[in-house]
Amino acid sequence: MNAMTSRSNSLFDDFFSDLAPGFFIRPLHGDPLPSPAQIKVDVQEDAQAYNVVAELPGVKKEDIQVSVEGSTVTLRAEIKQEDARKDARTLRSERYFGAVVRSFQLPQEVDASQAQCQYLNGVLSVALPKKANNSVQRLTIN
Repeated sequence: MNAMTSRSNSLFDDFFSDLAPGFFIRPLHGDPLPSPAQIKVDVQEDAQAYNVVAELPGVKKEDIQVSVEGSTVTLRAEIKQEDARKDARTLRSERYFGAVVRSFQLPQEVDASQAQCQYLNGVLSVALPKKANNSVQRLTIN
């Protein structure tokens, strides 16, 4: 009987663990805020530059910031979701605000002054030219 009680508690718990997060935590509309790992990033390299492509669906262009410090690239997006129904009496309104930041390091420094960014249909494309004078020098050991 102990095994049966444990099993029924497990089924009961499984049912309500699936129901409770959906009912009590998830928003009634819209998607939850993405985590930094949900910003999908592709980085490709050619002889002159690194090309970064990041998916940021639903984010306005003016809410995206790209910064470069040495060889570290940081993508920051402000997420703003609002319920914009204005023709009816509002009984409940939920707004979602937050920021998502993703940083990664490239193999060598880039020339941020020559970088180019483009945002189209939820996809951010960044061309980061490599610094020209980033050659490896061998030091003399005394």
